[in-house]
Amino acid sequence: MSGGLDSSVAALMLHEQGYEVIGITMKTWDFKTACAPSEKNCCNQDSINDARAFAVKYDFPHYVIDISDEFENLIINNFVDEYLAGRTPNPCVLCNVHIKWDALLKRADNLNCEFIATGHYARIRKENNRYVISKGIDKLKDQSYVLWGISQKNLRRTILPLGNFQKKEIREVALKNGFENLARKKESFEICFIPDNDYRGFLNKKVKDLDDKYKDGNVVSTDGKILGKHKGYPFYTIGQRKGLNLAFKEPMYVNKIDAKTNTVVLGTKSELLSNNMLVKGVNLVKYPAIPDNMEVNTKIRYHDEGTLSNIIQDGDSIKVKFQKDVSAITPGQSAVFYEGDDVIAGGFID
Repeated sequence: MSGGLDSSVAALMLHEQGYEVIGITMKTWDFKTACAPSEKNCCNQDSINDARAFAVKYDFPHYVIDISDEFENLIINNFVDEYLAGRTPNPCVLCNVHIKWDALLKRADNLNCEFIATGHYARIRKENNRYVISKGIDKLKDQSYVLWGISQKNLRRTILPLGNFQKKEIREVALKNGFENLARKKESFEICFIPDNDYRGFLNKKVKDLDDKYKDGNVVSTDGKILGKHKGYPFYTIGQRKGLNLAFKEPMYVNKIDAKTNTVVLGTKSELLSNNMLVKGVNLVKYPAIPDNMEVNTKIRYHDEGTLSNIIQDGDSIKVKFQKDVSAITPGQSAVFYEGDDVIAGGFID
């Protein structure tokens, strides 16, 4: 329970269905020392108090657990390492896998809980001895994209009460039960540990002398011509156009980031297009193995509508051939493969 609308109403729904509910709020990040207290920040004291007050009203236990060490080791360190490797990380995916499922289930076991539940907008069903994630019916709120990494053993113990509802219906439930402030509470779209959305400032705090170590590398064109100097390759991402601080006759975009040579490569919009990619660290969801050349819809970012493609599995990797060119394939981001509304598998773009 984050103290927000979705997790609170999920708890209420389960309570009304007769489940013995225990609320858990995970303190993942020390906002007092690392990030300014903010209404956008899911780890602030007000959010914890809101979750506790909700549990008190419905007379079920509520615990606050400090999980900040695991969060630092598994999420924060990976976030920094990925940027230093010239990649663009996907911390919410890893947080779901390692924190909101693996770590939470360990605490659930200590409380003799059979299931865990969250306020994610997605659905889970059992089919052919597999637990299948599918899109929530509210397509604007669907969060299946960030759930691809959850293991079968953890999906077996998961309940997602909101998957069959529209967001507006969840707000109506809160209003009906007298939680007007909760229903009107603003949502946060930033990464929880960077509430001000200042990635550069965060990386500078985490990596000593970051600016001095990586600034003034070459910015080059796709044919190798030196165009200028950059501010540090960790501060760029594929497809970026703004903030390059260089003038060109036509719009130029970050095409590639080479951490080994401290180089940022720029190209035209057409040079961002590609029709293939390799995805590693794959987690299989709907099927235990993927048929060769299976046709799927592939999403390469959260708000991507997806592109028809053919995929071939090679161990824990998947080779992807898009049926039309896609733009700004970004290493480090998630690729998620769909059959209709069902998640087939997912992994990280190499």
